[in-house]
Amino acid sequence: MSIGLVSAAYISAAILFILSLGGLSGQESAKRAVWYGIVGMALAVVATVFGPGMGNWFLIVAMVSIGSVAGYYVANRVKMTEMPQLVAALHSFVGLAAVFIGYNAYLELGNVLAIKAMVPGGLTEAGLASFLEGRNIHFTGFAAHLFEKTAAEIAILKVEVFLGVFIGAVTFTGSIVAFGKLAGKIDGKAQKLPGGHMLNASAAAISVLLLILFVNGAGGWTLLLMTLAAFFIGYHLIMGIGGADMPVVVSMLNSYSGWAASAIGFTLGNDLLIVTGALVGSSGAILSYIMCKAMNRSFISVILGGFGGTSGPAMEIDGEQIAIDADGVAAALEEADSVVIVPGYGMAVAQAQQSISELTRRLRARGKNVRFAIHPVAGRLPGHMNVLLAEAKVPYDIVLEMDEINEDFPNTDVVIVVGSNDIVNPAAQEDPNSPIAGMPVLEVWKAKQVFISKRGQGTGYSGIENPLFYKDNSRMFYGDAKASVDLLLAKIS
Repeated sequence: MSIGLVSAAYISAAILFILSLGGLSGQESAKRAVWYGIVGMALAVVATVFGPGMGNWFLIVAMVSIGSVAGYYVANRVKMTEMPQLVAALHSFVGLAAVFIGYNAYLELGNVLAIKAMVPGGLTEAGLASFLEGRNIHFTGFAAHLFEKTAAEIAILKVEVFLGVFIGAVTFTGSIVAFGKLAGKIDGKAQKLPGGHMLNASAAAISVLLLILFVNGAGGWTLLLMTLAAFFIGYHLIMGIGGADMPVVVSMLNSYSGWAASAIGFTLGNDLLIVTGALVGSSGAILSYIMCKAMNRSFISVILGGFGGTSGPAMEIDGEQIAIDADGVAAALEEADSVVIVPGYGMAVAQAQQSISELTRRLRARGKNVRFAIHPVAGRLPGHMNVLLAEAKVPYDIVLEMDEINEDFPNTDVVIVVGSNDIVNPAAQEDPNSPIAGMPVLEVWKAKQVFISKRGQGTGYSGIENPLFYKDNSRMFYGDAKASVDLLLAKIS
C-alpha cells in the first residue's frame, strides 16, 4: 500500500473517530457512533499493517489473532455491572503498551546511533549508500526513520520517548489500582503513605531531573529510574482517591491513556496515533471536568489525586430506618400522580432495568407522570444508567439529568430510589465534614414520599452513611431490586 493510500485511510479513520465521539453524546445516535468507531479502527489497523516499511507478517497476524480472540471472549464474558473495571483494565493495557513502545524506540535509537557513529564524515548520499551496502546494513521502517534524523531531532525524539513512557507508566499502575478498587479487591477508602503529596512531588521532580540527564545522553538507567518513579506516582495518586470519586478517576485515566498514545505517536511518526490519542486525551479531560463540576470537585485535585476523604467527624444521624413491604409501596403508587425513579449501581447489579421499564409502562398507562432522574456520576461509569435504561427501551424523553429535574422534587408524590446512595445523600448539603460535602445531589428527600430499594442496611460502595434513610418521609424497601420490583408488578396490573 502506497504512502498516499495510507494517508487517505488515516484521514478517513480520523474523521470516523470524530463522528463516533460526536454520536456518543446522544442515546439515539450512540449505536451508529459505535459502528463509526469500529470501521475507523479497522481501517486504521489495515492501513498500518499493510503500509510501507512493515514486516514480520507472521508475528503481526499471530498477535492480532490472539488479541481479537481474547477481546471477543472478554467482551462476551464481562457483565454490564463489571464494565467499569474492564475499562480501567483496558486503560492499563494502553499505558503498558506506551511503556514497551518507548523502550523499543530507545533501544532501536541506540542501534542506529551506533551505526551512524561508524559512518565517516563528509560522505555524499551516494557514498553513504555505498558505505552501508558494503557492510550489508539495511534500514527499514522505524530504523530508517531514525537514521534520517538530525541531532536536534534526536533530542526531541528522546523527550517524546521519555514523556510517552512516563505517562504510560502512570496510567498503567493507576489503572490497576482503579481496577482493584472498582472490583472490590482493594479497599475503596482514600489511602496515602506518610508524606502524601510530597512523595508524589518528589517523584515528579526526580523524573524532571532524569529527563534532563536522559536528553543529554546519560543512558538507559535514567529511563528505567523514571519508569519506577512513574509507577509509584500512578499507584500513589489513585490510592489517595476515595471510592466515591472512582467514576472521575476512570474518566481521568482514559485521558491519561490518550495522551500516552499521542506522545508515542510523535515518537513513531504516526499521524493517526497522534490524532487519535489527542481525541481520547482531550475528550477524557473534558468529561472529567464536567464530572468534577457535577461533584463540586476541583479539576486540579483530580489530576493530583488525594480527594474523597473526610475532613472531620461526621454528623450524627437521628432516627431509625423504617421498612415497608410491597403492598405499602404499591398503595402509594396507586395514589400518586407524579413518580420519579432514581436508578443507581444497585439496579445494574440486580439487572432490574427490564422490570423497572415494565413498571414504568404500567404506571404511564394509568395516566401517571413517570420520569427518571440521572445523576452525572450514577453507577461507576459515566453514562452507565443511560445505557441500561436504553437497553430496557425506556423512552428517552422521560430520562432527565439532575439539573433538569431537581427543582421538581418538592412537587413529586413518590420517588423510588433503586440502588443509589451517594447521589441522593443529603449529607452533601447538610454535613460540612462529609467526604461528599458540596457535591450536587438529587434532592429526593424534598418529595412527599421516598422509597429506597436496597439489599440491606450497609453503607454501600463508598462507605458513607446516608441520612436519607432515616428521614420521616423515607421508607426502606429491602430486598434484591429486581425481585422487589417484580413484587410491585404483581400488584399493579
